[in-house]
Amino acid sequence: MIDYETFCKIRDHHDCQGLTIAQTARALGVHPQTVAKWVKRARYEARRSAPRASRLDAFKDQVVRWLESHPYSTQQIFQRLREAGYGGGLTILKDYVSKVRPARREAFLKLAFAPGECAQVDWGEYGSIAVGSTRRRLSFFVLVLAHSRRLYVAFTVSQTMEHFLACHEQAFAAIQGVPAKIMVDNLKSAVLQRLAGCAPVFNARYLDFSRHWGFDISACAPGRGNEKALVSYCTLSGRWRNDKRGRCGTVPSALALDKNDVAQRFV
Repeated sequence: MIDYETFCKIRDHHDCQGLTIAQTARALGVHPQTVAKWVKRARYEARRSAPRASRLDAFKDQVVRWLESHPYSTQQIFQRLREAGYGGGLTILKDYVSKVRPARREAFLKLAFAPGECAQVDWGEYGSIAVGSTRRRLSFFVLVLAHSRRLYVAFTVSQTMEHFLACHEQAFAAIQGVPAKIMVDNLKSAVLQRLAGCAPVFNARYLDFSRHWGFDISACAPGRGNEKALVSYCTLSGRWRNDKRGRCGTVPSALALDKNDVAQRFV
C-alpha cells in the first residue's frame, strides 16, 4: 500500500511528464503493477482495515440494555461483565460505553397550581405603530392565570414602571381578583438583581405595589424561562392559548383590529 505522496508522484510522472508505466516505476522504485493500479484511479483512497473481533463483541447488546435501564458507571458495568464471563480489558469497555451511553436529558418538574394561587406576567413586542410623525414600538403586557389559563392582554407604547403597574391594576379589575403569587422573569421593573444561589433583589416600587395589593413575588431562576412557560409562549410568539384545550389566537386575528386601533383601544 502506497502513501498519498507516492500517489501524487505517480500521477505527476505518468500524467504530467508523460512517462510510461515502466519508466514511472523505475523512477520511483515501485513495482510496475502498483503504478498501473494507481494510474487508473482518479483519487487516493487509503486502505480500510477490517475491524478486528474483540472479547467485548458478545457482550455489547447486554451493555446497551443495562445503560438503557439505568445510568451505570463503566466500573459497575465492568464488574457485572466479569461476573458474566467477560475476559477483556477495561479500556475497550470505556471506549464502547462512551459511544453508546444515552445522552442525559434535563428533567423538568411539571408545575401545578390551585385556582387563584399564581399568575405569570411578562412583556412582549409586536412591531411598531405610527404616533404623530414618528413610529413607536408596540408592546403588550400579558398576565396568565396559571390554573385556568385565563389571560389578560394590554397594549402600550412603553414598558415603563408606570405602564407595568397600571397594566397589573387593569388585569386585576378584568379577572376580578388578585392572585396569591405572581411569577416574573428577571425584568428590571420587578427584579433588580438575581444571582445564582442568592435571594433576588426586587424593585422597591414593585415590592411596595405587591404589599399594597397583597400578592407575593416569585422570580424565575436565571435562564429558566420554562418556569413561566405559559406567559413566555405568548410573549415570544405573539400567540396565546385561550384555554386549556389549546385554542389559539394572534394579535390581529383575536382582536380583528390594525395596530393603531389596538393601541388606541388598550393604551
